[in-house]
Amino acid sequence: MTEPYARHLAKRFLVLLAMWAVGAGCASVESRHDEEIVPASAPKELNKVSLPPYIIEPPDILLVDVIRAVPKAPYRIAPLDSLVIQASGVLPDEPIAGIYSVDPDGTVNLGLRYGNVNVVGLKLDEAKAKIEKHLKEVKSFEKPMVVVALNQTGAQQLIRGDHLVRPDGTIGLGTYGNVYVTGLTLSEARKAIESHLKEYLEDPKVSIDVFAYNSKVYSVITDGAGFGEQVVRFPLTGNETVLDAVSQINGLPAMASKKHIWIARPTLGTGCGEQTLPVDWCAITRKGSTATNYQVLPGDRIYVEADSLITFDNTLSKILAPVERVLGATLLGAGAVNEISNRNNNNNNRNGNGF
Repeated sequence: MTEPYARHLAKRFLVLLAMWAVGAGCASVESRHDEEIVPASAPKELNKVSLPPYIIEPPDILLVDVIRAVPKAPYRIAPLDSLVIQASGVLPDEPIAGIYSVDPDGTVNLGLRYGNVNVVGLKLDEAKAKIEKHLKEVKSFEKPMVVVALNQTGAQQLIRGDHLVRPDGTIGLGTYGNVYVTGLTLSEARKAIESHLKEYLEDPKVSIDVFAYNSKVYSVITDGAGFGEQVVRFPLTGNETVLDAVSQINGLPAMASKKHIWIARPTLGTGCGEQTLPVDWCAITRKGSTATNYQVLPGDRIYVEADSLITFDNTLSKILAPVERVLGATLLGAGAVNEISNRNNNNNNRNGNGF
């Protein structure tokens, strides 16, 4: 093979390799623009839209508060309940008046001089009679008058608070079981919880809000120029734009192409890039244009493609690196063989000269 012909083949190989590197990936720039493009009416920085009613999904965290939780009659006192107790005819320097909690062991502590009374499992009137009897036995009060009322049930403590939406789509309400809330709006979830609690409470009323919006996210994907892709996931607040999203990764990477950035919006199709919004990065950052600074919606993928020359250089280095290693090993072996041959020849020459 002549040297000019070998050079010609090498040039053709490099050209083909460059064409392949530039066209590599999900789709070339030209083919992407042939796909379905989102209309110009897509929400942008100065023309944002409000997102539809929030749909609850795992792993959101819901904040549930109790407005009304009246147990169904006849109610029996349970641990962790709080009772309003007032008594007359007791020691004036140590009155019994206020809110008293039922300890986990089922007793109510009336004070240092009165001791504890076990009231768990009793109705309110039964608890009243037992406290009056206890006071007579402790201090020999003639006619202590006691009033007992329910201030708060332990049920409210079980219902109130932060509740994680589990992978099975439910939230736990302690002894009141589980309620399925996935796929519901906040108003629908509130009605579902109230309907579930009606089995245990009289006309329950609760309020519900989202404490942590964990299920609605978007992703920023940066091309590694032939060395993989990095995906970073962020929670969506409903107000982000493309510029806000890129700022979350501290700007464009050094290998990024400013001309090849777009939003891939989820669709029902199975093709590559069926619904895309090309982003003019230079117009957004240098000119303050809002035409392509789109509002980010749930599930959006913001893709930042690498510069084609950097991708070509990295691809070429990956292809040539094994060849260089093989050639290096071959040259090293050949050099070692030559060195050994030269030493043998020198030794023979010396022996022939009488040394």
